[in-house]
This record gives sequence, structure tokens and C-alpha cells, in this order.
Amino acid sequence: MTQWEVPKRAELIRSICEAQLAQLSELLSIQMGMYFPKERWNDLALGIKTAANEFGFMDTESFIQWLVSSSTLTKAQIETLAGHFTIGETYFFREKKSLELLQTQILPDLIRSRRGADQRLRIWSAGCCTGEEPYSIAILLDQLIPDIKNWQITLVATDINPGFLEKASEGIYSEWSFRETPSHMKERYFKRKARGHFEILSRVKRIVKFSYLNLAVDVYPSLLNDIHTMDVIFCRNVLMYFAPHRVNQVIQNLYLSLTEGGWLVVSPSETSHTLFSQFVTVNFPGVFLYQKPSHQPQKADVFSHKPEPEAKDLFQPRLNSSASPVQQMPLIHECNLSVPLGPHEQMMTGPQPTEYLEALALYEQTRYGEVVDKLVSWLSLSDAERKEMDLSGKASYLLARAYANQGKLVEALESCQTAIRTDRLNQGFYYLCATILQEQGQMEKAIGALKRALYLAPDFVLAHFALGNLCLQQSRFKESNRHLRNALLLLRKYPPEGVVPESEGITAGKLVEMISAMTERAESA
Repeated sequence: MTQWEVPKRAELIRSICEAQLAQLSELLSIQMGMYFPKERWNDLALGIKTAANEFGFMDTESFIQWLVSSSTLTKAQIETLAGHFTIGETYFFREKKSLELLQTQILPDLIRSRRGADQRLRIWSAGCCTGEEPYSIAILLDQLIPDIKNWQITLVATDINPGFLEKASEGIYSEWSFRETPSHMKERYFKRKARGHFEILSRVKRIVKFSYLNLAVDVYPSLLNDIHTMDVIFCRNVLMYFAPHRVNQVIQNLYLSLTEGGWLVVSPSETSHTLFSQFVTVNFPGVFLYQKPSHQPQKADVFSHKPEPEAKDLFQPRLNSSASPVQQMPLIHECNLSVPLGPHEQMMTGPQPTEYLEALALYEQTRYGEVVDKLVSWLSLSDAERKEMDLSGKASYLLARAYANQGKLVEALESCQTAIRTDRLNQGFYYLCATILQEQGQMEKAIGALKRALYLAPDFVLAHFALGNLCLQQSRFKESNRHLRNALLLLRKYPPEGVVPESEGITAGKLVEMISAMTERAESA
């Protein structure tokens, strides 16, 4: 900072009264989770001044008055503000120790344990900025997995700043982003562009999925945004921007978004035994990581039931001769599993066995391992011992969700198939199966399960959304557009603030925003 800039900043602060700055700080904390204590009001004043110009206000005071009088900011307004209050300072292979640990221990262990069986990995870069962090992770994956095309890799990168996400999606960087990158790495994974810029190779770019997410207010874990059952979450140099009460909320959501045994990576300056007390703190040389505890089952074989031969046909739509073709039906999405149960699980009538009620309570507390133990034991009883035959389907469904939240997709699918065999008319069972199949990379079967769910319930909004999303991933743009438009038509029945059934708390307004963004992608393709 030059000498003439200091009085300029001081003059700017004096031009905005403390009461306005206090109001503005509170507003940003509520709407965006961003933390501006009094010692950071210089940054707050500078950011709001530049934002005022973009919003079309001639003076900062009028802009602040307008902001604090607005009951709720739109997503677009929050995105614009975020561009003025977030810092885009990052580079490839930043904080090397944690990435070296990922490369030498965490990823090799995961790859070894899943090779030849459940070949999938799920990683989330939360607060990804301009993309250097998730692309660094993608490069490590490319190096560690020679047959990466045979794996189901999910590498989600999210940020609140749309400008950052746009730059990240382009994948073009200047020399400044490579200040800690070995030259051979740059030569292998980037191609030269004009004016000293470099573009990441398309095969690496395809590994990363960039999307908008406000860690402070958006819903996660969620199947809708594919934030769930993560093996590794990177959330570095992000928590320091949040107000203290928001930090606790974000950490809890990060915890729920991890699979059991999953890892959370934060920056060295953000480590805290108090804040991360529910994690197991693992001290590696030069770095602390946090691991979500794994439940240790009491039995070696927690679920030995195998699907019956007919199970392979469960996901094909079965229409009678008078039914309309499936492709003409109003046609849901990527979903998350670590969520409260929907109304069809919670509103059962009649007597319910203690074991099931206990398992339901444990599920709501995210104690999935205990849910598995209790339900496996209860379902192993004979029909006469269990008596409540009408609940065996619900119990198998709950067991499937618990398995899925542990990342045990094979067991989850078997349990879900069992639930379907007890009640072939329950659209929620097919929807869950579609979610599990999608996680396994069985896209066509997932589509079949979703179509079956829609045959049973044509107004199932999330099933329409899922189908549109799956078709978009397969570059079937015309189909995707049709399915997403059908979802938008159904959402007109809901008020913007109304929660969509089975959506894990997502409002109709938020889902409309998500679908609109996806539709734009399909139309521009």
C-alpha cells in the first residue's frame, strides 16, 4: 500500500457511519455467512464502495440503506456481492504438506481398498476459488490411477463467487498460478496459450465439476447438488470468513457430508481441537487432518442376504397397454443420502416395533452404523417373531439409506431391492435405488428406476429433475431440456419458500434456480 492510499482508506471509513457498517456486517453474516468484525471494517467499506457502483448506486450510503432495508437478497445479488468481498489468492499445489499426504497415504489407501470392487472416489473442494486446488487434486488422481476411465470419480468444486467459477471452468492461468508448481508438472498437464498463459488439459478438466454453493445458507449434504458421502473434503482458508456461530454450523454440515472414515482438510491456521471435537484428530508430520469416526460393526457379516434373481428387472418400467409411452410422461436428479427421512417414512400409522423406532431415531442422529446393526438384527428374525410384516419394506429402505451414508453401495442396493420386493408401488424406493445406481455409475439402470418412479407418481418433482440431470450428463440435451421444463411446470404449484417433498429441505425457489442454470447449460451446448 502506498502512502497516499492510507488516508484515502481512512477517509472512506469516516464517510460511512459505524451504525451503517454494523448493520451491513450483520446483513452479510445472515445472507452470506461472511464475518466482518470491527477490525475488518476497512475491507468492508472498500468492498461495499465498489459493489455500489455495480448495483447502479451513485453513493455508498444510499446503497447500504437499500441493502439493509431489503428483506431477502436474491441469489444473483448475493453472487454479485460475493465478488467484492472474497479474495481470489491461490495457486497450484498450495500448502504442499496436505496435498503430499493426500498423494502418498490417503488416496493410495482408498484406491487400494476399492480397486476391483467398488471403484469410486468422492472428493469435494469447498471454496474452490479460481480452480487451482481442485485441478491440483485432479492431477494427483490422474497420476495415481492409470485406469481412471474405469473408475467413478466425483470431484466437486464449489464457490460463492460466480466470477471465480467462470475462470475455473475456463482452466486458463498465468505464470503467477504456478509459483509453487514443478516445471515438469506444468509441461505435462498444461498447454501453452498466448501471452504467457497455460490451459489445463481437457482430460484433467473433465474430472472436475464446478458449481455454485453458499456454505452458509445452502442445503448440504444433498443429493441435489451431489454433496454427500464424500471420501475427502478440502475446506482450506474458508472458515476464517465466517462468523463464529456460522463456523459451527458449517463444520457440522461438512461432518455430515463425509462418509464414515472420510477426511476433512483445513488450512493450518484453522485447526482447532474445540471446533472439530466430533472428528478424530490425526497428527501427521507437519499437518493435522480430521477424520470422521468409523463405526465398528459388532458382527463380521452385517448383511448376508443376496437379491433374488428377479432383482435385475426391478428397474425397467412396466407399462400396461393403455399407458402413455414413458418418454411422453412429464419427466429427477443427483441426490444426497445424509438427510432426514421423507414424510412417507415418518407418518406411518398403527403400532410400530420398538426396534424400528429406535433405528429411526438413530438415523436422525446420523448414527448409521448403529442403524445397520439394529435393523440387520431385527430383519433376521422370522416373520412370526417380527410380526410387523408391513414394516419390513420400510425397515429395508431405512437400512439401505444407512448403508449408503456409510458408502456401502452394494449393501445399500441389495437392501433397496428388498424394499421394492415388499412394495412395488412405492415410488420413493425406486428413487433411492436410482440414486445408488447413479453413484455406482450404472446410469441406464438409474434412468430405468427413475422412469418407474414417475410411472407410479407422474408429479414426483425430484424424479423429473434427476432424469434431466442424468440426460444432461450424457449429452442428451433435448431430452434433458424436456425433463427439466416439466420439473419447472410442477414447481409452479409451490410457493418459492415452500420445501419440495423429499428434497432434504430445498425450497421450490432454490430448485427453480438450479434447474434454470442446468437448462442454460443444455441450451448452450
